[in-house]
Amino acid sequence: MSASETRHDLPEIGKISPEIFEEVIYPRLGRRDPAVLVPPQHGVDIGVVDIGGGQVMAVTCDPVFVVPQYGWERSAWFAVHILASDAAVSGLPPRWMTIDLNLPLGIDKEQFVALWRGMHAECEKLGIAVIAGHTARYAGCEYPMIGGATVMATGPRDRYVTPAMAGPGEDVVITKGPAIEASALFAATFPRRIAAAYGEDFARRADALFWRMSVVEDALTAASAGVRADGVTAMHDATECGLWGGLYEVARASRVGMRIERERIVVPEEVEGVCRLFAIDPFSAISEGTLVLTSRKHRTAEILARLAAKGIAAARIGETLPESEGIRLVEGGRARPLEHPRVDPFWAAFGKAMSEGDA
Repeated sequence: MSASETRHDLPEIGKISPEIFEEVIYPRLGRRDPAVLVPPQHGVDIGVVDIGGGQVMAVTCDPVFVVPQYGWERSAWFAVHILASDAAVSGLPPRWMTIDLNLPLGIDKEQFVALWRGMHAECEKLGIAVIAGHTARYAGCEYPMIGGATVMATGPRDRYVTPAMAGPGEDVVITKGPAIEASALFAATFPRRIAAAYGEDFARRADALFWRMSVVEDALTAASAGVRADGVTAMHDATECGLWGGLYEVARASRVGMRIERERIVVPEEVEGVCRLFAIDPFSAISEGTLVLTSRKHRTAEILARLAAKGIAAARIGETLPESEGIRLVEGGRARPLEHPRVDPFWAAFGKAMSEGDA
């Protein structure tokens, strides 16, 4: 390995850094193909391929994430929505899925049937057909990562967006608020600890965050108002490293600056309480369910109206700037650089909580 490939280490846990991606992966992407319109890029959820006839296919790949403790129905719902959300941020509806299930030796047929029936039902609701796959039990495979899947969406060549398509002078909008996923997973795993701290009603409301861990409806609703010059210019779901990571990744991918106003970001009461209890920063914590988008200013009101009509909370939290102005967070009237968190606080906090138990 060359000296340039030893400057950065792999993370202890979680996604690789942009530097590792640029050093190791990006220069080695197999055969070059002119049909590839959007190749792999750090912070960009999809690849896009020209399939002819003015049509494109947007493709994404993610782990199959299953936590049996949440129940097989919930686990199946979440697994499908993690996979479908990345495809939906293209603005095109997910259509096909291929899936590889590397099942733990401990899963039995009854459990597998419950999981697969749940995944089938959710794919059917979302309009996704499973077209290929591989399923087996193997030693060394354990929950929650039990395989991988690819989801594909198709549509007109001029109707997709990526996180790299924002321009200066646009609005920045988010849905739901930060740390939706982190809070929901803590609430589902530690209901007694949360109830002891805040009461049974709060614990139930926090638990209900589980069903908000998806941006499929958010993304497709926003895109229905128009894309590119007519509306949404970029979309990204704030997964690892949360809202701050998601905003930073859109800005870097699009080569724009940002001015983000902290006071415009609404943190749901349940998120604030759960994050305080488990001592994590809600703005840096994993947040599947939070959609980050940029939009042409003349279409932002329509996008917000369509999201509101679907019952999806959303807010304009800032604007894009020329890249030379940097990515800035304004809080209490003072601006400071908004940096990528690099390490998501959820994983260490969740591991610590697991070792302590739900008491």
